[in-house]
Amino acid sequence: MSYSIAGKTAIITGAANGVGLAIARHFVDQGANVVLADRDESRLKAEVATMSGADDHAIFFAGDLRERLTLANLLSATIDAYDRIDILVNATRQCTVSDPLDDQSDTVQEALEQNLIASLKLSQLVAKRMIAQAEGVEERQNAIGSIINLSSIAARRTQPELMAYSIASAALDQMTRSMAVAFASHRIRINGVALGSVMSANLKEQMHSNDNYRDLILRQTPMGRIGAATEAAEAVQFLASDAAAFMTGQIITIDGGRTLLDPVSVPAH
Repeated sequence: MSYSIAGKTAIITGAANGVGLAIARHFVDQGANVVLADRDESRLKAEVATMSGADDHAIFFAGDLRERLTLANLLSATIDAYDRIDILVNATRQCTVSDPLDDQSDTVQEALEQNLIASLKLSQLVAKRMIAQAEGVEERQNAIGSIINLSSIAARRTQPELMAYSIASAALDQMTRSMAVAFASHRIRINGVALGSVMSANLKEQMHSNDNYRDLILRQTPMGRIGAATEAAEAVQFLASDAAAFMTGQIITIDGGRTLLDPVSVPAH
């Protein structure tokens, strides 16, 4: 079975930095057509300009993906550029530390809007397009599209200061499973990747502000290292490819074994 995604068209959200950007770069290297979506237009423009072969295989789209019109415009821009959409990677993740006793905070609502609702709405739009573009095509065993949601091991761990992020991550995992069943008859596969301590923008910021943070994470990770963003990108490629043709509704965990240990107070980004 092939791991190839060459010639496929993918939308990747959260692609201005961190894991989302690593996935976008990897997909371009693998010959996919990629639309990098995020709010940071200047960063997106700069990153696309540095990508090898990006002249033909990568464009960027800047906007607030919490807005329904922005999502519709993102899909339209993708179709205008590449005529179709085969893969969606919802890689936008917002991790905020907050006081769970603060009843005046909107942290939970904001986390749900950013990490869950935006991904849900975009997935619905993309799935409808995948179904429409497959009409009239002879029935085949292979899927007509693949959606991958980036989640976190915070969904399974109790860390009060990350309550909002944990709630949103758990909801995203359940959304992945529910949508997988709902769209299976349409031959759209929906899977997830739950990340532990993989090098992301959030994790870099935390280690920069706390000299002991890296050592603390390493002590609680059986494999004794922090994961590379490229390792997450390769897992996403697998889920997007025909190699995972009989997989849907699954959450792959990439955490170096952290979830095998008793919960500890080390935020998972």
